Amino acid sequence: MTNEQQRKWLGLYRSRRGWIFGVCRGFANYSGVSVLWIRLALAILMCLTGFWPAVLIYIVAAIFMRPEPILPPRSDDDWEFYNSYAMDRSMAIARLKRQFDEIERRARRLESIVTARDFRWESRLG
Repeated sequence: MTNEQQRKWLGLYRSRRGWIFGVCRGFANYSGVSVLWIRLALAILMCLTGFWPAVLIYIVAAIFMRPEPILPPRSDDDWEFYNSYAMDRSMAIARLKRQFDEIERRARRLESIVTARDFRWESRLG
């Protein structure tokens, strides 16, 4: 996957390799600009607006930006799960629980077939 495809796939996120919260590196990865220029623009913004307004904007961006996935999603299902986890963890946990309940239901059905009396007779005779 090229950098352009990865930016399009992931969208705007906080980078896990950034210095402080990864906001500048996340903006740099999304826009395709060097992280040096983003950090320089932030430093200039801090000087022009006074220190605290720019810091407040930075902290708000860090709170509302999703974190970068540890592993890049390989399919739409992976991407859907990451989005559900990043936005609402309880929704992701409910999705996992539904999947495990479905697997358990199938295992119980298979177990009931294998342990049935007819199955034993057929396996002995066949």
